[in-house]
Amino acid sequence: MAAMDQAQGMAGRDETAKGDKTPRTERGRRTLRKLLDAAAVEFGERGFHDASISGITRRAGTALGSFYTYFDSKEEIFQALVRYMSEQLRDHVTPIVQAAPDEIEAERIGLASFLGFVREHKEIYRIIDEAEFVDYASYRRHYETTVERIRQRLEAGAVRGEIRSDVGEIHAWAIGGMNVFLGMRYGLWDADADIEAVAAIANDLLANGLKRRD
Repeated sequence: MAAMDQAQGMAGRDETAKGDKTPRTERGRRTLRKLLDAAAVEFGERGFHDASISGITRRAGTALGSFYTYFDSKEEIFQALVRYMSEQLRDHVTPIVQAAPDEIEAERIGLASFLGFVREHKEIYRIIDEAEFVDYASYRRHYETTVERIRQRLEAGAVRGEIRSDVGEIHAWAIGGMNVFLGMRYGLWDADADIEAVAAIANDLLANGLKRRD
């Protein structure tokens, strides 16, 4: 068994450049994705401290040696996983909001798609929360890059005349914070809530604020 793991690990190294663990072939990229997807389940179910490399490779159906083709430690794959999940979220939401007819609608659609993503990837909250203590830089980067995308959307909408002209970073953080807590409440805790209804109410708040209308 050890010989097999060693052989598979040596074969895996052919998928990466010397000194660089980035996979160079589609086979290598598939293996890397399998490891990251397995790590999401392992860390999501067991938490960082109780999770293990052997648990990740077992879930991925790969040899232990293959893990070390791409990562040096549990900490390293955790860091990569935070980036991977942030990128998955970005790739899920971005095409949807880009297709929206205007900025207000983009925020409604974006929130609805985020809530749907959370329901499919409930482990994201535990992983991101643990990142604050395991790898603070990754934790901060996740939120900063997410909010930066919101800020860019808002400012582009302002340029087009779709929303107020003074929008900026504070508005983006306010929306990002709202989305995080709505995701926790209606994506993570309450899987029966009507996602579209939640997004519509939050969107009305963005569009009209809390000022009395009478």
